[in-house]
Amino acid sequence: MSLSPTQCQQARLAKDPRYDGLFFTAVKTTGIYCRSVCPAPAPKEVNVEYFRTAIEAAQAGYRPCLRCRPDSAPGSPAWLGTGATVQRALSLLDQGALMSQSTEHLAARLGVTDRYLRQLVTQATGLSPKAYSLYQQCLMAKKLLHETRLPVTEVAFASGFHSVRRFNDCFQKQFSLSPSQLRKQGKAEQGAGQGIRLQLAYRPPYDWRQVQGFYAARLIPGLEWQTENSYGRTFYSRAGEVAAHYQGHFTATHCPEKCCFDVDLQIDNLSGLIPVIRNIRRCLDLDADSERIATAICQATPAMPASQPEAGIRLPGIWSPFEAGMRAVLGQQVSVKAARNLVEKLVMLNPDSGEDLKYFPTPAQVLEMDLQQLGMPQKRRETLKNLAGFAQTHPLGMDAPEKELLALPGIGPWTVHYMRMRGHSDPDIFLSGDLGVKKALTALEKPVNETAAAPWRSYLTLYLWSLL
Repeated sequence: MSLSPTQCQQARLAKDPRYDGLFFTAVKTTGIYCRSVCPAPAPKEVNVEYFRTAIEAAQAGYRPCLRCRPDSAPGSPAWLGTGATVQRALSLLDQGALMSQSTEHLAARLGVTDRYLRQLVTQATGLSPKAYSLYQQCLMAKKLLHETRLPVTEVAFASGFHSVRRFNDCFQKQFSLSPSQLRKQGKAEQGAGQGIRLQLAYRPPYDWRQVQGFYAARLIPGLEWQTENSYGRTFYSRAGEVAAHYQGHFTATHCPEKCCFDVDLQIDNLSGLIPVIRNIRRCLDLDADSERIATAICQATPAMPASQPEAGIRLPGIWSPFEAGMRAVLGQQVSVKAARNLVEKLVMLNPDSGEDLKYFPTPAQVLEMDLQQLGMPQKRRETLKNLAGFAQTHPLGMDAPEKELLALPGIGPWTVHYMRMRGHSDPDIFLSGDLGVKKALTALEKPVNETAAAPWRSYLTLYLWSLL
């Protein structure tokens, strides 16, 4: 654990939300584990033990508290204390990779053997990849049972179970409760078409003004929308991109007093719910440890006159790596405003876009488009086609072959790194070749030590942009 027992004790007694999700408190006398912000009376220190993750507490025989609901805690940054392969594996498992694929397929995707993948995940979590995936599915089901009015059957399928019986058995085994026992009595049921409302927690501080301003400068009407305290957008997937075909839209409303976002979500296929919720968390950067990040930025910029970034800096994401790559190409050597206008024109060319709701085109749709309407050099239009063609045959995940991407005409390091920084929310990308970063560095009296900001150099890039 990165926190000592004394720090954990102080945090749980103070119910400090800055530690929410960084550790879990298990109570020996009740057999229950809780978040640091649990509203229940604090137990005596002699009766508790601390765990780094909820899974570790569950494996020790404790069940989750029904008041503070550990399933709703913000996640800990996956890149702290883990290797790159483990990070990617856990990220894919959290997104439901084993809901439609085998462990062998996941191992091949990560470039390791099935045996080695099992060894890595077991060392990191104490569980096999399949057991870890099932536990995450049960946590998602628990969240849906608590917060939505979806029927239990739909909760089962939305959580990745193909059988209600299998769902009931697994849920009972994990939590010592049946789904029907957990569901509050008297709640009227509803279907996915009527909308779903969820709460997504974060660990404060959270600089909503910074996130809102960043999205506002790049907002595409119809594809995205925004108010003073909310952000929303459309999304969709098509066959070949993921196992499930789904589309919908969401609006996330910031609730600073509760340290969360209230998310109103419409989706036409509940089997896509887990990846959608995970992606909303990623795009809003809800699992960042912003205090550690701010400290790293200050260490990288000690000589700056105003080297303290705003508390709660976050990295706003783009919905998919493909969209991030296309936006990067459209933004090459032009201003943010000019890039936004080009993206808007591209979205307007999508035949699936309606009068009110618009959708970012898929690679197949871009390949069929006449891009002459885009006011840009012909070679750049060809680059868009090249990237779309590459995305048709190569998954643009974290394990995408960077060398093959760089081999595409018109695709350079800046484009690939921007795609990783915002399409994958890679926390450690420093865009040294970016024009805005160069301007910010030139204006400073002393050089910035970018290596001191690792593994959060993406946030340093974002901070330098904010100085312009």
